[in-house]
Amino acid sequence: MQTAAPRKPKYGLGKLWGIFGGVLFLYLFLGFMIFPCWDTIKSVFTAKEGDPFAVINYFLAGNMSHFIWGSLKLGICLVITVNIVGISIVLLTEYFDIKGAKILRLGYMTSMIYSGVALVTGFMFLYDKDGLITKMLIHYKLIPETDKNWFAGFYAVLFTMTFACTSNHALFLRNAIRGIDYNTVEAARNMGSNSFGVLFKVVMPTLLPTLFSLTVMTFITGLCAMSAPTLLHYDSINPTIVELAGRAGLKESNAPPPEAQAALLSIILACFTVVLLLTLNHFERKGHYLSVSKTKAKLVKQKIQNPVANVLAHIYAYILFIIYMTPVVMIILFSFQNWRNVDGKILDFGSMTLSNYVGVEDALIPKSGAKNVGKFRTVKNGVVGLFSYDKTKDSVILSFILSAIAAALVCVIVVLAVNYMFKHKKARSSRLVEAGLLFPWLLPTILICYSFRIYFKQELWYTFGQALYTPDRIRLLLVIAYVVVKLPFTLRMIKASFYAIDDELEEAARNLGSGPVRSFMRIKLPIVLPSVLAVFALNFNALFSEYDMGATFANGRATTLAMVVKSLTETGNNSTQFNQTGCRCAATVLIMIVSGIILYLVYGVGARDLAERLDRRRKRRDRFARITGVFRKKPKEFGS
Repeated sequence: MQTAAPRKPKYGLGKLWGIFGGVLFLYLFLGFMIFPCWDTIKSVFTAKEGDPFAVINYFLAGNMSHFIWGSLKLGICLVITVNIVGISIVLLTEYFDIKGAKILRLGYMTSMIYSGVALVTGFMFLYDKDGLITKMLIHYKLIPETDKNWFAGFYAVLFTMTFACTSNHALFLRNAIRGIDYNTVEAARNMGSNSFGVLFKVVMPTLLPTLFSLTVMTFITGLCAMSAPTLLHYDSINPTIVELAGRAGLKESNAPPPEAQAALLSIILACFTVVLLLTLNHFERKGHYLSVSKTKAKLVKQKIQNPVANVLAHIYAYILFIIYMTPVVMIILFSFQNWRNVDGKILDFGSMTLSNYVGVEDALIPKSGAKNVGKFRTVKNGVVGLFSYDKTKDSVILSFILSAIAAALVCVIVVLAVNYMFKHKKARSSRLVEAGLLFPWLLPTILICYSFRIYFKQELWYTFGQALYTPDRIRLLLVIAYVVVKLPFTLRMIKASFYAIDDELEEAARNLGSGPVRSFMRIKLPIVLPSVLAVFALNFNALFSEYDMGATFANGRATTLAMVVKSLTETGNNSTQFNQTGCRCAATVLIMIVSGIILYLVYGVGARDLAERLDRRRKRRDRFARITGVFRKKPKEFGS
């Protein structure tokens, strides 16, 4: 007689955990994504009682549309300039045979180790009214009647962001061009095509999907630009939103409240972002141009046969290299100069110092007035290093801690969510979880942070009756904003790594009596851990030098490193601290070092497979043995 299998309890431990997870997800999704954004939308129509369209009418009648056009103009122009420079740097280093390509590649990828405010201030160090290049132009009269304030406005922002936004081309387009099958290139050459004919007829069609994605993302970057327009005084949407948010609570005659104006600009920016991302998704689904053959061959660099074109290509390549590398080299060198040399843009290798990094010194400055010519006065503690000045030191520590917490937290959330999604692939709840985690991608960062700033000023029941936008809790709110903004990117990267897990491994573990938690910890997590650590590193890298979110919250208890770097550009407002520019250089070098280490661990050490790592370890041991003269002896056999 066959006995019936025991029935599983209707509400077992797994079921209860599922219910708890679903309730927690809804609580976080509604409370920190939907409700704040809905409150921002609602504020536009409730700003003036009895007139729900007051803010919209003010927008149409006033000059607020000027900021929209400023961002659109920047985005359109960036698409052209960034694609020209980005495509050219990849072709020069990966497709054409250019002398010194490895050195050129390192120079072109410097925008990956410092970005945002740090990169903009690096270009300002060269080109602003007191910049090194500007002073040389005026001193040597290389360009007659040079205006000291020439590096400002639209063209300065366009120039700076063109070289700041090519990092995506250096990463993704480089991978795409390396994946091209050389057999198709060789076949085209055998049919009589020259190097440029092969480029336009064979190579470029293969790169079109990647180029289209990069074009849309570049346009969104220009539309949502913050650091460059703020520092270079260009009217666009994001800086205007932050400015209006800072005037919240002030009433202006015949104008809606500033917070309502900021909300409307945020919504308009969100609409542009949603349309562009949906367009990108539509074209990505239509298919790809592929370069395939039965035996795929590695791409071989093409020589430029025309000698004139070859010389021009080399000149162009090294001009770009100089533009990329000059800010990096000058900032590093001047970070070790004393404050007088930094202020006067004088490079003296005999007066190298660490005063911009550590230590406190007195400053000897000239006395003002006609009677005091040649006389000096001493300002006590007038030169304070980056790590000796409480404000800058605290910002470094705060940025490091908040970035590490947020980067770790978002990885934990996404790993658990993706594990659930793969475990319940056909369930509707799985698709809802994925849509919820991708939701922040539809909104610009400025809208999310502005919504947090306005909405969490009030005491809410799901924050246990506490207001989060207060001096005591602003850091917690900033970490939450960091996590929300980084959810979509983290999801796409970690989800891809879960496809490498064989379902049979988990099934085998289940047959051996291993529970879900143990199977996850012992089997799944070790497989995806390298990808998770890589995503953690990239998120930390981006958040460590992040400026937009910190500037939107604008609270003294949440002053990040990028905000301090920005404040150090205002050198004329402080009469007791004289090495602000030197501290700015030191802070930028710190960002470069941290970002460079992270990128090396991710794309250098982390990108090597096991065989390559073992081979490199063997070579290091052999090299060490040759240098020291110490060779390992074979162990004696037992009994000898």
